[in-house]
Amino acid sequence: MLWNSAGSLSKFARLTLRLHRATALPLVQWPKAPCSGQAFALKSSSVYTDPRKDFSLPNPSWKKELMAHYNKFMELTKSGSWERIPSYNVTVLHISDTEPTEVRSTRLYTRNLDIEGTGLEYAMFLNREEKKVVGLFQIGPYLEGPPSFMHGGCIATVIDVVTGTCAVFTVGKVLTANLNINYRKPIPLGSVIVVEGKVEKIEGKKIFLSSQVRSADDTILHNEASALFILLDWKAGQDSPLALEH
Repeated sequence: MLWNSAGSLSKFARLTLRLHRATALPLVQWPKAPCSGQAFALKSSSVYTDPRKDFSLPNPSWKKELMAHYNKFMELTKSGSWERIPSYNVTVLHISDTEPTEVRSTRLYTRNLDIEGTGLEYAMFLNREEKKVVGLFQIGPYLEGPPSFMHGGCIATVIDVVTGTCAVFTVGKVLTANLNINYRKPIPLGSVIVVEGKVEKIEGKKIFLSSQVRSADDTILHNEASALFILLDWKAGQDSPLALEH
């Protein structure tokens, strides 16, 4: 909590502010964005004028670190070992890959902002043979938790997205059952991070994965995590959907 019952800053908030001052982080400079409720009012008829826009393609808000990693993985796709995963802001496209028949009032949680660069900018790449997904993420200013740092819940979302995507492409439709995260180093706003998700083992309907969140230059391990997903439409007695070599 930021405030205590007396209306003063809590001990946690004071500690966070001292940490922020001690790190002497430079202010992150971002383009000004409209912030009034009126500015963000959307008409339902205009939300999905282009439902098949692929948001994982580069846009002007991408930093050079994000572009460098993106170009590296695009080169790897030429050999066929890796493939880029398209990303839309309509969830049903990820599930059925069919055109929505009507305008929808919902959006994919990680693609819910209209202004490029304010939230999550990302692209994901899949290696089917290694049963691995690598996500390249740029952290925008609207994802703040502690001053100038990424919110821990958003970090959990990013890990869930990468591990969940890996599980889906490995075995099929799944739901998250458990996500266990070690928060090691805070992630500054404006950072580019590399998030890896890998299938470790499969036991019946249970899919176990590991994940790491690292800085773009690979010098900082921000987070480590383990995840458990449950395969849908699986019946007891069936063989595991995939036999992994140990």
